[in-house]
Amino acid sequence: MKNMKKFAALGMTIAMALGVTACGSEKDSYTVGICQLVQHDALDAATKGFRDALTEKLGDKVKFDEQNAQGDNATCPTIINSFVSDNVDLILANATAPLQSAAAATTEIPILGTSITDYATALDIADWTGVTGRNISGTSDLAPLAEQAAMLKELFPDAKKVGLVYCSAEPNSQYQVDIVKSELENLGYTCDTYSFVDSNDIATIVQNAVSSNEVIYIPTDNTAASSTQVINNIASEAGIPIITGEANMCRGCGVATLSISYYDLGYQTGEMAAEILSQGKDISKMEIKYAPEVTKQYNPVLCEKLNITPPDDYEALDMSAE
Repeated sequence: MKNMKKFAALGMTIAMALGVTACGSEKDSYTVGICQLVQHDALDAATKGFRDALTEKLGDKVKFDEQNAQGDNATCPTIINSFVSDNVDLILANATAPLQSAAAATTEIPILGTSITDYATALDIADWTGVTGRNISGTSDLAPLAEQAAMLKELFPDAKKVGLVYCSAEPNSQYQVDIVKSELENLGYTCDTYSFVDSNDIATIVQNAVSSNEVIYIPTDNTAASSTQVINNIASEAGIPIITGEANMCRGCGVATLSISYYDLGYQTGEMAAEILSQGKDISKMEIKYAPEVTKQYNPVLCEKLNITPPDDYEALDMSAE
């Protein structure tokens, strides 16, 4: 009997110890490193949505180390490596260059991407299944590219030549342009592509595109998004309309877009982060998520200037959001 009591007491002691250990494994705080490629409205909105969602879910248990590469791809590895050295609990890579840098820097720390058009292209994955199978997941800002081409046809059915303008340093921009070009050619347009290396040569390239085409298409491109004023000064003065890949670019230089909410996209990414940090969800099995809705929108200022009347199912952009 005495031995049985001793074993019972020992069992209770072990159970209590295991209980303490289990409770102690739950972290009291989390540090999340955010690397954003460049400051512009779309990426800013995605970062804000991410922070809002994660703060709503975890409150003051989460701390953010937010850094911006200011449009310099070469700065992204430096920022990411500092996160790895600090052993942050999770990394948010806002845009393709930060995602690629994070993927190269760590296979252990969970990495969530946002504002990424195509993960297979960004990460050079041949047999894409919707999950990366490693420490990376996130959200995609890919709008239906065939529908964007159809929008251009709807608005400019009599045009013959379309110029597609993008940054050659952004692989996801190339991905979008290739698909939209094919779709437009199937619709009967003659298309030429015009690529710039960085913001230094964007004016020259846009001028070339404007001088040879009736309509311009620009995908969700970070360099273009941070240079909309330069683009608009050239295109609008020449009377050439631009279809853009997202709403914030459209406010700056476009007449219409089929766009998503980058805030909502970032918020969705923040919810994924909360599942990883507080619930222990396996990021390697988390599917890439996409924006639930797309909206046809138009820029009322530029449409009026260029005498364009959008169909009734287009929503006017809130120009105060610039």
